[in-house]
Amino acid sequence: MAVPRASRNLITDYYARIRAEIERRVPAPVTSAGRFAPGSALPDLDPATREYFSVATAAWGPLAEIDGHSIRLLDLTGNPGTHTTKTFASLLIVARAVEHVRRTGEPIVIFTPTSANKGVALRDAVDRAIATGLVRPDQLRVIVLAPARSESKFRSSALSREPELARRNPVLLLDSPRPEQVKDLAREFVAREEVRPGSPRLWFTLDLDNYLVADAARAFLENDVDPARGNRWHAHAVSSAFGLLGYHQGREQLEAAREADPATHPGFLLVQHLGAPDMVLSLLHGGHDPANAPRYRRSAGHYVQDADPHFPLSTEDPDEVLEPTFYTRRPATSQTMDPLVRRFGGTGIVVSRQECANRYAAVRDLLNAAGRPMPDDHAELREWSLVMAMTGVLNAIERRLVPAGTEIVLHASGTYTAADYQPIEPAALVPVTGLDQVSAAVDAALAVPAGR
Repeated sequence: MAVPRASRNLITDYYARIRAEIERRVPAPVTSAGRFAPGSALPDLDPATREYFSVATAAWGPLAEIDGHSIRLLDLTGNPGTHTTKTFASLLIVARAVEHVRRTGEPIVIFTPTSANKGVALRDAVDRAIATGLVRPDQLRVIVLAPARSESKFRSSALSREPELARRNPVLLLDSPRPEQVKDLAREFVAREEVRPGSPRLWFTLDLDNYLVADAARAFLENDVDPARGNRWHAHAVSSAFGLLGYHQGREQLEAAREADPATHPGFLLVQHLGAPDMVLSLLHGGHDPANAPRYRRSAGHYVQDADPHFPLSTEDPDEVLEPTFYTRRPATSQTMDPLVRRFGGTGIVVSRQECANRYAAVRDLLNAAGRPMPDDHAELREWSLVMAMTGVLNAIERRLVPAGTEIVLHASGTYTAADYQPIEPAALVPVTGLDQVSAAVDAALAVPAGR
């Protein structure tokens, strides 16, 4: 059967479904100290709101036929302001904030830790909300806390180019040997932050439900254009697998409405890198213990192993960090993802930079032919998610980790090069080393007077 080509706006085309799911998961605002969250309400789809959501596009189409496996591409990178799937959840988060501001008059400050891409997407969404007139700059701000090593991923926008907006919407950069420390530090800050009369509401947006509701739309698109009819796996480069968990949530909606057959629920292929392989370890061994990873031995200038086909057979460094946006260790989501893989099928695979580089020419040619242009040289990449996922799929097929005849849907969750954006202006960056500096930086952002 021919694989169709199709595109959808994952938010406006499924607005009623998304609204219903947010209402189910977030029925009412939370206004207690340190735990604020707006309610589930989204703005009506007037022309300004449609323009705001216009970048939430996704494309579906054929990618390749390899060794008896039909591979589809689900391209989630269409927003030029982010080039990642973080667009969808961020637009919905900011839309909920906008609606709260409109209904209550209370300004909101969105605050979140990020490895980079989520922060970029939230900043893009806030910028779009201001530019489309949904909200004024003094009514909505975003402050993100990221590892210093991710600085090069942040982009120039009105939030960094315009001095007043830059002061209102800083990027806090934590210099730490443990990049995942940004999550702990952000939670500490929110836990001790007091509600001050007249201050904006502080919304800590890390809650998983804020992301699942957007990713559920991937299942709606699939069911519209190319429903699963037999053996199918969804492949995704993951840190905590929010995207696949959201996809599963969408499938649950469809199955509950009798719009999809539970017997055709796809399995999952989780792709990770050596810098953070914990979800694959959990899938294979029931826990995140790094001692379960294979041991590498030195050979001809690099490192090799042949004990476990789920891990790189060759790498220049067993401790390398291929893609810093994947930094989560011991993710709590393994407790949910592992049973889904056992139930519906699938596995996990870890890739190395060397494997990605060796496969890059073939990956580039396949993606170019499918309408997803890639640079000639992988050295130009600033985001490896898509290449990681594609390398993982090819390795898994070659090593017979995927059952014969299984269709594969490759989620293109992120890819961009240095030529795709201008780096963020230094004036919008605030170095921090601990809790007191984070508090001082937030206070300084909140002190910027109203007006533009």
